Amino acid sequence: MTIHDQIGNQIILSEPPKRIVSLVPSQTELLYTLGLEKEVIGITKFCIHPENWFRTKTRIGGTKNPHISKITSLNPDIIIANKEENREEDVKLLREICPVWTSDVHHLDDALNMIEQIGIVVNRKENADKLICEIRDKFNILSQSHHIKVAYLIWKNPYMSIGNDTFIHSMLQQAGFINVFANYTRYPVITEEMLKECNADYIFLSSEPYPFKEKHIMELNQILS
Repeated sequence: MTIHDQIGNQIILSEPPKRIVSLVPSQTELLYTLGLEKEVIGITKFCIHPENWFRTKTRIGGTKNPHISKITSLNPDIIIANKEENREEDVKLLREICPVWTSDVHHLDDALNMIEQIGIVVNRKENADKLICEIRDKFNILSQSHHIKVAYLIWKNPYMSIGNDTFIHSMLQQAGFINVFANYTRYPVITEEMLKECNADYIFLSSEPYPFKEKHIMELNQILS
């Protein structure tokens, strides 16, 4: 089988992979959903879902600092990576071990294409097609009319938000929200003054990459009061 990943690299496989390493938490969850319990042999330390995989699968380091030697020792048939989550220099090294399929997701259609293509690569096309239909159906019933303005924060010290070319921005739009920092790209640094002046109805806080907690909500309430 010959297939191209989402950054244009050609992947050649002589047979469906039986030993898969995932370098991306969200794609680890996808592989689980597609029913690859036996095939997935390595995941990152951030792949905490599903919990039984986190406890039983070999952990190969983080998304930004995978242990190349440990991955090599697993003798994988394919590695699943992501352009934004994983470093280009690591991916280049990993390509010397086996094919690396890399995703590049900016909006919903990219995500659905990623699911379809991974389904083909790992010989689970029927499962992937079913999942795509379920996702489309759920998005189709979302209300697009409430237009609540939100500031989505992904980092602290400094505060950082999301611009108009990110997957998070796309998901906000799909759910009918307005990103108050949509005039920026990527992940802009946001000052406290900008938060006060953005006139957001709500502030959304991420659980990662920055693990916002209750104390951070209290700090923001003080800033905005």
